[in-house]
Amino acid sequence: MSINYFGRLLILLSTSIHCSSYAEIEFSGFAGLESRWFPHDAQFSDQFNGAQNSLILEPEWIYEQGDHQISFIPFARIDSRDDDRTHADIREAYWLYIQDNWELLIGVNREFWGVTESRHLVNVLNQIDQVENIDEEDYLGQAMVNLAMQKDYGRFSFYVLPLFRERTFAGDDGRLRAALVVDEDDAEYESGAEEWHTDFAARYSHFIGDWDIGLSYFHGTGREPTLVLNSTATRLVPHYEIINQIGVDLQYTYEEWLWKFEGIIREGQGDTFAASVIGFEYTFFQFRDSDADLGVLLEHLYDDRDEIDAPVTVLENDLFLGTRYTFNDIQDTSLLAGGIFDLEDESYSLRVEAERRIGDSLKVEIEGQLFTNARDDSLTASFKEDDFITLRLSQFF
Repeated sequence: MSINYFGRLLILLSTSIHCSSYAEIEFSGFAGLESRWFPHDAQFSDQFNGAQNSLILEPEWIYEQGDHQISFIPFARIDSRDDDRTHADIREAYWLYIQDNWELLIGVNREFWGVTESRHLVNVLNQIDQVENIDEEDYLGQAMVNLAMQKDYGRFSFYVLPLFRERTFAGDDGRLRAALVVDEDDAEYESGAEEWHTDFAARYSHFIGDWDIGLSYFHGTGREPTLVLNSTATRLVPHYEIINQIGVDLQYTYEEWLWKFEGIIREGQGDTFAASVIGFEYTFFQFRDSDADLGVLLEHLYDDRDEIDAPVTVLENDLFLGTRYTFNDIQDTSLLAGGIFDLEDESYSLRVEAERRIGDSLKVEIEGQLFTNARDDSLTASFKEDDFITLRLSQFF
């Protein structure tokens, strides 16, 4: 993150912070050691082979006094092999003012929308921190002003979003990248205001009986860039367009069933296109007379975007199958395993995530990813030698 961004953030927060000697301050967070091992030799020049080790730090301060709350969560990673994966970010740094039926938040925050497991289509406010992981579950902090109003007939949220954040990508040395490196320093924008373009968003959410409903609208710089060749055809350059996106997310709960849907319509990146994720999660509670719960997940992913003018995606007609095993023990042990299967070119990737707490403050996590059966002319061919296993040990405080 640049010094300019920190400076702009301080300006944004300076009018919001309220201090008092009677405040309650909480401090928590974690520090972690991570080792990611790639069993296969890299297929592109400059990429490393073997293990990739790193240190992670994410402290958290929460300040509360009356109707006021201030949250500050910085994040930093030091990586042993990829300079672009060594980075810092402010995940959260906001002032929140809470009243009976409305809230005002000013600062940096992470806001999550959506219900599906395999892909988060409607979640458009925060930029993906892709250098952290390719599963698109890590997000950069986003500067915002958020006004939310709670009514008997639903929650209305309005967002003003300055200071656009560019997506992070693996560097020359890094794994999990395409043959050509993405040059983040030469990013291009459709808007002449570039990262200073002010974006707007609104969301309505409510629950009616067993239904959870979300409707959203976003106008501004799309978080998903189109990658284009530079003038010498030696690197890829991210190009950020102005988009309009309407999103719908639905969840229906019926006994052991969770039926889920996310859908979007987006314009501004080639022809207007639609994308959706639809599926279910069925849970066997107290599986085989144990304390554990076993969930079975199935989702279909569809995307009909322009293959030339829109950002590329491999999730055009795919099926996600997975299982979630929650032990419900004192160590909070859990296991999630699943795969995404391309119904057109028959390639697929498998992923396993497991975690378990050790004592009161340690947690161990294991993550594995396998790419297989990728055709040489497919987008996933860039990752065909990038199977990996990650071991992470975190100390919480």
